[in-house]
Order: sequence, then structure tokens, then C-alpha cells
Amino acid sequence: MERSKKKFNVIDVIAVLLLLAVALFVGSKLVSRGSGASGGEAKTVHVTYVVKAEGVDNALYENSLEHIPSRLMASGKLLDGQIDSVKQEPYYALDENGNWVEDPYHKNLYFTASINVPDAAVQTTKVGDQEVRVGKTDYVLKSEYIEFSEVTIVDVTWGE
Repeated sequence: MERSKKKFNVIDVIAVLLLLAVALFVGSKLVSRGSGASGGEAKTVHVTYVVKAEGVDNALYENSLEHIPSRLMASGKLLDGQIDSVKQEPYYALDENGNWVEDPYHKNLYFTASINVPDAAVQTTKVGDQEVRVGKTDYVLKSEYIEFSEVTIVDVTWGE
């Protein structure tokens, strides 16, 4: 019995195409991952934002002042940004007659923070894993020594 020459069949062609596709995919991922490190520093945008912590105890203002400036943190890692300042304003509450009166035991605190974030084609500003957008009410402001939960972002400025 004579052996005939091997010919490529449809299955062989599909297998070769799949191997090429996988090789191209893996190669493109490796090239795109390496381009950030070898291509110099990634472009960043300087972002300054203000958060409002409402109705906090008076003592927290003085305690926060002692630790400013304070480097921002996320997921246990220090970030390329800091809390630059804090200011206080009166906190108002309703009295028994339905009138707004200044609460002597609580204040509203406004923290100003700045950070350098990666510049992207689609502007989604993230500090750690949290998006920074005006009106966001579930933001957690966290630094080495300061942490406030459920604060509201009231202002964001991109650029210098």
C-alpha cells in the first residue's frame, strides 16, 4: 500500500489560523503593556477637587488641621496627591419650631485635595478606584491620617 502525500484539510487550516490569532493577540498585549514603561512617563493631568463633609463634630476640624497636608491613599497605597487644605463653615439644623439655626456642636468641613491622574482619551478621573465627579455623594476621602466617608464632591478643576 502506497502512502499519498499529506494534504492540508479544513481542520488543519482552522487550527493554523487559530494559532496565528492567539499569537497576535498575546503579542499585542505584551507590546501595549511594555510601551508605558519604555516610552517614558505616562501623561498625567493635575486635578484639584473639593469635598464637603456635612455635620461633623467640631473637634474634627482642629484634628484635621494638624495633619494637613496629608498624602491621599487608596486600597492601602499612597497616591500622587494630597489633601491641601480644610475650611469650616457653620452647620444648620432645624429647631423645634421649624427654623434653621446654627448647630453649636457640628460644622461643615470643606477639604481641598489635588492629585495627578493618568490622562486618557475619555476623561474619567479616578482617585484610586473612585471616580471624581461633581455631585458624587458616596465618596470616601482618605489619606494617611484623615478619613471621611459619604462626603460630597462639590467642585472639580482639571489642569493647572
